[in-house]
Formats: sequence, structure tokens, C-alpha cells
Amino acid sequence: MSKHYDVIVIGSGAGGATLAQRLAPTGKSILILERGEHLPREAENWDPKAVFIENRYRTKELWYDSHGRSFHPNTHYWVGGNTSFYGAALMRLREGDFHQTQHKGGISPAWPIDYQDLKPFYDEAETLWKVHGTRGLDPAEPAGSPPYSEPAIADDPGVAQLRTHLEGQGWRPFPLPLGVDWEEGRPLATPCIKCRTCGGYPCLLKAKCDARTRAIEPTLAYPNVTLLTGRKAVRLLTDPSGRTVSAVVTESAVEGKETWTGDIVVLAAGAVNTAVLLLASANPAHPNGLANGSDQVGRNYVFHTLTAMVSLTLAPMHFQFPKTLAVNDFYWRDPRGGFDFPMGHIQLLEYMSAQTLEGQLSQFLPPALAPAFVFDAVAERLLSFLVISEDLPDPDNRIRLSADGRIFVDYKHNNLEGHERLVSTLQQALNGFVSHAHPISQHHLELSSLLPIYGTAHQAGTLRFGSDPAASVLDPWCKAHEVDNLYVVDTGFFVTSSAVNPTLTAVANAMRIGDHLKERLGA
Repeated sequence: MSKHYDVIVIGSGAGGATLAQRLAPTGKSILILERGEHLPREAENWDPKAVFIENRYRTKELWYDSHGRSFHPNTHYWVGGNTSFYGAALMRLREGDFHQTQHKGGISPAWPIDYQDLKPFYDEAETLWKVHGTRGLDPAEPAGSPPYSEPAIADDPGVAQLRTHLEGQGWRPFPLPLGVDWEEGRPLATPCIKCRTCGGYPCLLKAKCDARTRAIEPTLAYPNVTLLTGRKAVRLLTDPSGRTVSAVVTESAVEGKETWTGDIVVLAAGAVNTAVLLLASANPAHPNGLANGSDQVGRNYVFHTLTAMVSLTLAPMHFQFPKTLAVNDFYWRDPRGGFDFPMGHIQLLEYMSAQTLEGQLSQFLPPALAPAFVFDAVAERLLSFLVISEDLPDPDNRIRLSADGRIFVDYKHNNLEGHERLVSTLQQALNGFVSHAHPISQHHLELSSLLPIYGTAHQAGTLRFGSDPAASVLDPWCKAHEVDNLYVVDTGFFVTSSAVNPTLTAVANAMRIGDHLKERLGA
């Protein structure tokens, strides 16, 4: 039997890394189990062919859709989790996102906590993760938020032209909050160089503020924290009563099967894989999966309704780092009237190189039909937008584990009218600025071809928290209702998806749960 720990954290992404960081100063023994390895710093970090065409860093495992068709999920198993590849957009949920909200397609239920419960942790998380932004310009931002500790990143000339164009139509674009280690006016001293290889790439300079740079590496300086890589958690064992996790079983290509024990076990493997681990841990006390007496484990899977709007300009655009602009005018309703329901959020995407385009669009446009010189010409004239809308929790949208261990993702899109209106609104707004705008909408595609683009980046909701054990998996402190020493701090705890990126909320909540565990541990 391996050494016993005060706390075992499974997963080193935004939630797991932040929780370990929060507890590290207590002196309690902390073990982080990560199925991946340390991400190598190599030239391929910045190679679009390696990243987007060869999928050098993406998992090779297969998941399956509801029809039994296999696909490679767009997920990454490395120290730091998916955050090493995210686009660094770090936004707070809106105050109304915590409340019951009527959408055109149904009800978005309330969370068991309020915005004010997370506000001090949002404040802290924005500072720790060096979020750049400007308060007072986002028409939907929560009231009373303090100024960002880092100023907004300035628009490149092409983006500035777009901002002026949108303002001319009465829109109120604002600086997209970004977590990068950039200091304006010090280009030779700041780690970030505002390159074209940010979102979707691991940062070769470690200038992107992610779980690896902002949480894991600082936390490993504490002697009471141990990180073991290459350990995939495959099962949680409990005492005979089923009320306490007694051990964590891992598998390793080098060490084989190992068993670890801890007073408290925290799951942070991602909304999909944490649900899978609980389902795989069924025992006589929990016949439907650990902590699954409510039959809610794996259900209510959400991952946003997304459309990439790919827009071409007649002349080449002048930008190096375009992802600096966002729009929330339509977050809660159409301000022009005629649609009094939430629509969603718009943000610019990263620079798309020729090979990025080829890798991202190959399923729609075979490379043979668009040679490299075509992609090169397109890339210099391309503005790419991401339209994000809320998909509503549905118990039939779920993660399942088959008897032979295969992961199934059952999902049917819902609440589409507001999203389609927002896509159409953006397309119309671009008239006169771009020569052509083409929406690539995930809900128009089959699941198997959808997920490799954006499908798992915003996964959430499979282990929703709440006060009613019959309708939720976790209590408001993210402890399993049915297991006394089991917590979850990845985005599985989300009740709803909102319409903004989830990472900052995962970080803020992990801070909140960390402080709760300090009290429980007597630290």
C-alpha cells in the first residue's frame, strides 16, 4: 500500500490544480494524480501542422456517439489539462446566469449558490491568472466588479477597424478578457509576444496563463505536494457502507496497477471523465455507479451551442493577435426588440494560419480541393468569430459507460432559436465590412463530425450540484451527497452552461472549495 495522504486530487486542470494550490500552504500532504505527462517544450508547440493536422498533442482514444460511431474527442491529457490549449478567454458568469432564466427553448434552472458567493474568488482568480480587460464596457458584466489588475490588450489595426464598424451600428464591443502574461510597452521584457500561435496551441514561452503556469508549477515548490504523472484513475473503492472512499486505483504504463489512500478525494478529471470514473466505480453499496443514487451521474451534459463564423475580407487584414474583441449586447435579449429571450455571446477567435484552417476545416473541405496557396491567401483575409449560446440541461443528454468500458456521448441540440438569430445578426452586421461570411454551426452537423472542432472544450454539467440529493450529485460545497469524503471541482458541478467560457468559474469555485476544505481539515 502506498503512502497515505491528507488529500488526493485526480486531475491537474483548472479545478484540480487550483484546489491543490489553495491547500498547499496548509502543510497537509497532497497527492495530485495526472493521467498525462508533462507537456514537452519543443518546436512543435508552435507548428500548426503538428498541432492541427497531425494532432500531436490530442488524445488518441475513441469515444462514441449515440449511434455507436467513434470519434476522437478534442481533449488533451497533459499536466495542466486542456487549459494548455485553450484560448485564454477568462470571463465571469453573469449575475443572471445563477438564477432561473426563461429561454425560448425552455428553462435554465438556478444554481444553489449566487454570484456573490463566487465574487471574491472571481476577483482573486482574475488577479492570479493575469486577466487583461477594461471594466464598464461590457453591457452584461456583473455589477460591482473591481477594475482588472491588468489593462486590456490593445486591438491590432484590423480589429480596431472592426470595432469602429460595429460601434457604427449601435453595438457596444468591449475588450475580451484574456489571461496572458503580457505587459504593454515592454515588448522585450514581457513573456508574451502576442504571436499567432495562442489558442489551440501550447505556449512555447509559457506566457499563456493556464493551470500549468499559474497553479501547478508554483504549487510544486511546496514539499508537501506530490505530482505523479502517467497515472490514470480507473476506480474508486469504498468502505463496506459506501459512505467513504477508501482508496483510489490507478493504472500506469510503467508502474501497472497502484492503489492510493487519502482522507479526502477530489475529482477534477473533466466533466466527462469524472462521470466515467464514478460510473466505473459501482459496487454493492452503489450499484448504479458511485454517488449515483439520484441517477444523475453523467446526465445533463452541456457544452455550449457554438458557431464559428469565418469571414473573408477583400483586402488582407492587418493583425497579429486578433482575439481582443467581444460583444454581449445580445446576451439576455435582442435590444432591437422582437425577441425577449437570451441569445448569447460573440468573441473573435485566434489567428487562423493556412494549416490551422486545413486542420480545422478538413472535414468540410478536403485538402485536395483547396491547396496550400489557397489557404495562405484566405488566412491573410480572415476574421473568425465564435458565437456562444446556452444549451439547456437535459437528462437525456448524458455520458454513458458501456459494459466493455467504452465512453458514449448522447447529445441532442436544443434551445437553438436564440443562437440562430444571433448568428444571423452577426452575419448581417458584417455586411459592408467583409466580402463573405460563412457560419459553421455545430448543430447542423452530426455529433461524430462536430466534436473534433470545439466539442469538448466547454464540457460541463454531468455532476450538477444542488441541495436536493434526489436531483443532484453534489451538495452546494461540491461534496457528493452519498459519500462523505468525495468532492468534485471540475466543470461537472455546473448546473447550466451560461454563454461564456467556463474556465474562470472553475478556478473561482475551486478556490471556494479549497477554503471550505481548509476548515474541514483543521488547517
